[in-house]
Amino acid sequence: MGSAIVWLVDTVIGLLIFLIFVRAIVSWLVQFDIINTRNRVVWQILTMLERLTDPILRPISRVIPSLGGIDISPIVAWLALTVIRIIFDRNIAGLLIGALG
Repeated sequence: MGSAIVWLVDTVIGLLIFLIFVRAIVSWLVQFDIINTRNRVVWQILTMLERLTDPILRPISRVIPSLGGIDISPIVAWLALTVIRIIFDRNIAGLLIGALG
């Protein structure tokens, strides 16, 4: 049971990191006018990515201003999630597996 919880938490953190990375790439493609948000599929994908990642990125964007028009909140979120993942894997995962089996 404990290893399943560890796997779930690790997978969710990995998925969040992946979604933040994809959102950053898609936003760059929109900014450079490579893809267009008037395309319904692109708009739906971007909206879905924003809804999934805004709870993480918006608080960071409020604290850290953009640097010359470049939003660095995805980088900060990626670093924070990586640190959380490392701390969880090295400290809490062992306790969960030991306690729950």
